[in-house]
Amino acid sequence: MIVNKTFQHVDCPLWEELESETTSEGRYYKTPDGKTYPSVTTVTGWKMNQFFAEWRQKNPDESRRVLRRGNQLHGIIEKYLNNEASYLEGTDSDIPQLFHQMSEELGRIDNISGLEQPLWSHTLKLAGRVDCVAEFDGKMSVIDFKGSTKLKRKSDIKNYFLQATAYAIMFQERTKTPIEQIVILISCDTGDTQVFTANPMDYVSDLKKCLEEYYKSIH
Repeated sequence: MIVNKTFQHVDCPLWEELESETTSEGRYYKTPDGKTYPSVTTVTGWKMNQFFAEWRQKNPDESRRVLRRGNQLHGIIEKYLNNEASYLEGTDSDIPQLFHQMSEELGRIDNISGLEQPLWSHTLKLAGRVDCVAEFDGKMSVIDFKGSTKLKRKSDIKNYFLQATAYAIMFQERTKTPIEQIVILISCDTGDTQVFTANPMDYVSDLKKCLEEYYKSIH
């Protein structure tokens, strides 16, 4: 069911653009005050980087399809949440269905503070772009949008929760506004949509451990 609504946006004046550079070791961002930090996905996914690099090499066509699916689905969602009437224009024929099956869950979003906005943290020494910061069912949330070939178990996507927790910490550090929950919305090629929610506080210790292991590995 497609939910047609006008999404409200909340002014958040602290957004600033960040310079970025992608290297063989991952993506890095330069903050306005000159600090250089790795991206959230570079750090939370570093253990799986070699596996995915080998998978992409062995499955180039599927790798390109998955990348295209993710980029186009994110583009549609961003336009839809920005109240753009032409949000489906310019997408391949298989992508709108992924959006349509997710749209009812997107209707639970409102009072949007940011979409694809840069964030960073001097405490975490991380930076990146958050998919969405908004209210979800009335709770201030970091919301992440994913496409998937098959259904996921919660245990399969711990890195997604670590990413969202990092953005929750970043947002509070930058704005002094706490994040009540993290939300992972996944639209699957199977025709299913999955909604995972969690308290970011439940993943802070795991994120800290991930950061420690990452910095230990590169020194």
